[in-house]
Amino acid sequence: MRVYMQIPASEDRTPRFYHLFIQRDLLGGWSVVREWGQQGSGGRLTREHFEEWDEALAALINTREAQINRGYRVVFFEGQHPIG
Repeated sequence: MRVYMQIPASEDRTPRFYHLFIQRDLLGGWSVVREWGQQGSGGRLTREHFEEWDEALAALINTREAQINRGYRVVFFEGQHPIG
């Protein structure tokens, strides 16, 4: 699952992005990866490990909602529940 969000540029602010995605990790669990920063430059990156898909999905949804409340807009969304 992947969510890409942006805050558009304004007179006093450069455009910003927030990118969230879930990926399977080498430990058999799931990682929620968060990247954010100014559009057009490298951002900050964090990863958080979860044992279960449902926990990772809940963390992604909570983060997405928090960023929407801060003014971000969802630009791109893709994903589905993992198979197998």
